[in-house]
Amino acid sequence: MTHKRPGMLMVQMEIPAEHEDELNAWYWEEHVPERLSCPGFLSARRFRLTASNAELPRYLALYELEDVDALSTPEYKSMLENATPRTRNIGRLATIIRSEFVELFDTDA
Repeated sequence: MTHKRPGMLMVQMEIPAEHEDELNAWYWEEHVPERLSCPGFLSARRFRLTASNAELPRYLALYELEDVDALSTPEYKSMLENATPRTRNIGRLATIIRSEFVELFDTDA
């Protein structure tokens, strides 16, 4: 029997300073509500890097997933394939690092 694999989607972003307000408005007004409407997305949190690590991307978003299969649902795939103009614009302006993680269980050792 297979069990669900709770996961995390981590997205790091760097964007030119003159577009930060646009990025932040897009995240709160469009991106986070859109993602949280997808089956299996449990939460979304955003962070900004402290100045002590200036060589890394400044922005971090963490999405808690009920199961990593949330990234394969028709709803999620449809959002990726039908990105809004605002999303496409952010994608052109930002450097994005996207990583998917699964939770480890003691039986994985």
